[in-house]
Amino acid sequence: MEYRNLGASGFRVPVLSFGTGTFGGQGPLFSAWGRSDADEARRLIDICLDAGVNLFDSADVYSNGASEEILGAAIRGRRDKVLISTKMSLPMGEGPHDAGSSRQRLLASVDAALRRLGTDHIDLLQLHAFDAFTPIEEVLSTLDMLVRAGKLRYVGVSNFAGWQLMKSLAIADRHGWPRYVAHQVYYSLLGRDYEWELMPLARDQGVGALVWSPLGWGRLTGKIRRGQPPPPNSRLHATAQFGPPVREETLYAIIDVLDTIALETGRTVPQVAIAWLLGRPTIASVIIGARDEAQLRDNLGAVGCSLSADQVKRLDEASTVTPPYPYYPYRIQPGFARLSPPLV
Repeated sequence: MEYRNLGASGFRVPVLSFGTGTFGGQGPLFSAWGRSDADEARRLIDICLDAGVNLFDSADVYSNGASEEILGAAIRGRRDKVLISTKMSLPMGEGPHDAGSSRQRLLASVDAALRRLGTDHIDLLQLHAFDAFTPIEEVLSTLDMLVRAGKLRYVGVSNFAGWQLMKSLAIADRHGWPRYVAHQVYYSLLGRDYEWELMPLARDQGVGALVWSPLGWGRLTGKIRRGQPPPPNSRLHATAQFGPPVREETLYAIIDVLDTIALETGRTVPQVAIAWLLGRPTIASVIIGARDEAQLRDNLGAVGCSLSADQVKRLDEASTVTPPYPYYPYRIQPGFARLSPPLV
């Protein structure tokens, strides 16, 4: 297993981490993802640890806290061998303090997560969404309190816009509060929007990316084929409406290239798709999820999958879309690279 620093921090994380959204299986979305109980979760975690994957990502909204509870039960007795990442800020109820990142919400939510996880600290806490109703100073000062209290080691965010992240980093710097070292983002061959603004910002500011849904919300698993409906057991039947939008004009072009490269390398389609991500700038860790051992072992096989420059180029070309304003103008003009050199 390869390990990378998370952003500009000294926190070392494996290039593959495990997402626990499949633990618990409560509600219309998470029940379609998976229904792993504590015994199944323990077996999946055993496989991860054997492979060197020691970072496990959860969230309070995953099955209404059940994911964190099952994760806590599955790691009992070996907390020192794992790193825990979890998220909060999304709504957990209808009450006035059941959503957002206010001091009231964060203090209560961190304590609740610690109880569910059965631990005294969280290695990485990420805000699951930007809270436009709470001053950023209140959010960051509260996170500073929690870090100083030893309840949090590092802090990050998820699904922030560029200005939201940059403004937060500037305020943290001004007050000497902990900086966000991680941004958990959607990024895949099927969704490369991260590259337009968030990736340049991350490289400039030292923010590492943790990638969620690296297989395009289940569309790059090797089971989707041109002109055919998803297999009967595909989770897409129940979850497609919740996922990122799909560019139909590029989906099958990407799948065709993935199929070809999988044959060339002797790897599977998911392994090739994940290997492409691991070669991109700012990527610290790709979060893989699995409903069973077979899926998990297949995804773990992405480590060590080497793609040639030509193979990367073909995947780039199949998945490239024209970015919107202001990311596209002038890029075709001679000399533009002097102002904005390409990241990749």
